[in-house]
Amino acid sequence: MSVETNPTDRLASLPTVRSVSIGRPFAWLAAGWRDLCANPIASLAYGLLFAIAGDLITIFAWRNGQIFIVATSGFFLVAPLLAGGLYEISRRLESGQKSTFIGSLAGGRRNAVELAKLGLLLGCFGLAWERISRFLFAFLAPEIAPDLLALLAEIHLSVEHRDLLLIWILAGGIQALLVFSLTVVSVPMLLDRAVGVGAAIRTSLRAVDANLLPMAVWGVTVVTLTALGFLTLFFGLVVLMPLLGHATWHAYRDLVN
Repeated sequence: MSVETNPTDRLASLPTVRSVSIGRPFAWLAAGWRDLCANPIASLAYGLLFAIAGDLITIFAWRNGQIFIVATSGFFLVAPLLAGGLYEISRRLESGQKSTFIGSLAGGRRNAVELAKLGLLLGCFGLAWERISRFLFAFLAPEIAPDLLALLAEIHLSVEHRDLLLIWILAGGIQALLVFSLTVVSVPMLLDRAVGVGAAIRTSLRAVDANLLPMAVWGVTVVTLTALGFLTLFFGLVVLMPLLGHATWHAYRDLVN
């Protein structure tokens, strides 16, 4: 006979979540910068890969706005997983170890199945965003090709087009906020501990709930620095993505006991 687990017991088995001050995200950035400087070659290698991926997406998909938007948004939806090696570098630095780029890839093997499950979930979010975008364009502006670049080219022609852009941005923002809440703690936690993806996601959501203002500051910081990387034709990501990756590790260590 199976015995049901009390929801309170399941919650009690999760790691303790700490509350932090609103200024802590800046401490995470400072710690991330120290990690980058302590192991620059491996860290910047990840940044270079992010920048190259962004440039390749731009080169091959720029003329097709829909593919460009889907590829770019999908790439950054799975960015928390792609930054796993950066978390591993920071984890090793905590114990006084240096790490090579190849060596940092080994971190994902410790909990590969659960990380793969989270990757599948993020892939579903990417697919859902493509479907939502297509539906919004088909329903609100059927005369426009279903991509953001076409909308921007015609936005001055009608109020309806401006409304569509606002709705599109709002829908994307809501999804980005959800993905941020699900992954801000869960990915480094899966790399650090032998836990399931469900426990990691619940811990991430609890961490965000217990620290709404600090996490809002952190989310705005991530978006701002990522946008800065975009504005530099992705070359800024060479430094900014490792910085954010290392800082995210320190956010996890600060928020989860």
